[in-house]
Amino acid sequence: MPASKKDTQATQKRYDRIAPLYDLMEGLVERSRYGKWREMLWRRVEGEQILEIGVGTGKNFPYYPAEVEITAVDFSARMLQRARRKAERETVDVRLEQMDVQHLEFADGTFDTVVATFVFCSVPDPVLGLQEIERVCKPGGKVILLEHVLSDNQFLAWWMNLVSPLVSGTMGPHINRRTVENVGRSGLVVERVTDLAFGIFKLIEARKQSSPA
Repeated sequence: MPASKKDTQATQKRYDRIAPLYDLMEGLVERSRYGKWREMLWRRVEGEQILEIGVGTGKNFPYYPAEVEITAVDFSARMLQRARRKAERETVDVRLEQMDVQHLEFADGTFDTVVATFVFCSVPDPVLGLQEIERVCKPGGKVILLEHVLSDNQFLAWWMNLVSPLVSGTMGPHINRRTVENVGRSGLVVERVTDLAFGIFKLIEARKQSSPA
């Protein structure tokens, strides 16, 4: 069932609320795991026109490759405020825009690669967001997602389904999403899925189909 405007507004408010604490909340896991995974993701981007979805406070800034043009969007105004300050402080060359992935304001076929890290656990209508990514990606372009997904382990999946409403209600993420399946449903072609930890954390690489000859 498609997400309503009310769902999107509620999610925005949650991220606006936690923005001042966001880096602190994930500081330990960022240093121990997430940073390595972000670096792995950014080594796999292709082309010169790159779009980052859900830039948040700018946690991916240290891993941006040189000599590419990066546009980064987020639907939380307070997250973007922190990202802008960080970009200025660290002299990061990035175009920052407030935008909802469910309604991207870019022309079809704009970007060579679209990237998102821990985003599609929070998008109210994830398939719609992925369809928008597919639309703005160039034919043959690449999509790379770092996500946590519902475990295939029966006990872990039961626990994740149990606590997901509490986590999403307080912090935003739905920890029981089936993001690999959602990528396939969007029209993108899944090329490779790398299991990073516990069958929960995945690096998903997909591609937009090339236009017919």
